[in-house]
Amino acid sequence: MPYSLVLNLLPRSPIASSHSTGRHLHALFLDLVRSVDPNLSSFLHKQETTKAFTLSPLQRHSSRPETLQWEHKTAIPAGSPCWWRISLLDDALFGKLSSLWLNLSPQQAWQLGAAELQVMSILSSSFSSHCWANYETYQLLYDNASEVDRQLHFRFCTPTVFRQRDYDTSLPTPELVFQSLLRQWNQYSGQVFPAEILGHIYPSFFDIRSEITQDGRSKFIGGVGEMTFRILGTVDESIVKQINTLADFAFYCGVGKKTPMGLGMVKRQILKQK
Repeated sequence: MPYSLVLNLLPRSPIASSHSTGRHLHALFLDLVRSVDPNLSSFLHKQETTKAFTLSPLQRHSSRPETLQWEHKTAIPAGSPCWWRISLLDDALFGKLSSLWLNLSPQQAWQLGAAELQVMSILSSSFSSHCWANYETYQLLYDNASEVDRQLHFRFCTPTVFRQRDYDTSLPTPELVFQSLLRQWNQYSGQVFPAEILGHIYPSFFDIRSEITQDGRSKFIGGVGEMTFRILGTVDESIVKQINTLADFAFYCGVGKKTPMGLGMVKRQILKQK
């Protein structure tokens, strides 16, 4: 079952702008895991294959949480409410961390770089009204996916980077976007979709720009913006359903590389039919 958890945070001391993304948030997540399972934290740290979690950059509260900041120009002041999204793709991982979510105390201090912060609350459901909080079973994702919708509109909310052979590319082509989704789906869902379904997907609209971001040690050029893909040709409803399932799954797993460092956060938007 994929989970998208939103943690409401309160800094006790200023958070340097360089500590609000990338490896510092990755270290905070591993510290949270270590508090309940040191062996699991060590395993996740060393894991080099497909990651079972993603992390967002640290966000200051605003009236538009759907619009994300992937870097901050100045330090975040002490006492300034923030939020942070953690998505978990593996049922076993969520189960091992359940005691963490249940027993987190707002009084406990956690380290983010040189700053201290408190976890005030955790949102895990769409009923919370936060647009980045939700959970669904993999079966429900598949059952609810459309069999007829051939238009797939994505908003790339943080810089998105793909590895293509020996180099990085920031252009979200159908092949790179949906290969990334398919790989994660087949890894964690328990249902395997064939790679051949991706041959029916073509780009039909794009409004993408490149942005530079860094994780503290490396710089990346990633794509940000909107893109629409279409399913073209004579395609069986079962294949349309599988492709729509992958598009809906993007909310939880993101696309591309460095998703545990805040890159590749994606939301599907359903466009009104004209």
